[in-house]
Amino acid sequence: MTESVIRFLIGCVIVSTFAIIGDVLRPKSFAGLFGAAPSVALATLGVAVVTHDAAYAAVQSHSMMFGAAALCLYSMTVCRLLMRQHMRALSASLLATAVWLVAALGLQAVFSGGA
Repeated sequence: MTESVIRFLIGCVIVSTFAIIGDVLRPKSFAGLFGAAPSVALATLGVAVVTHDAAYAAVQSHSMMFGAAALCLYSMTVCRLLMRQHMRALSASLLATAVWLVAALGLQAVFSGGA
């Protein structure tokens, strides 16, 4: 319970900080980018280092990188399906979700020895 509260508080501070940075930068679309993923990732890694150890946080950071790479592949797949294949958004996103899952788990298996 206390880990969740700590994660929440750290997340609030970091989200607010990144939102302010994003609001100052141009274009304004950076505000959402800076306010979401980096702040949650930093809060999660900070709590992991404090409550567990650096090795545990390293595993989490590697998983985050694999997920980010898979998300990039997901985004490119959705764009290609929407623009070139003229699929409906729901169909394209569902199909690309399978691509994301295979990519994320595949990267995890290849670079982490299957663990």
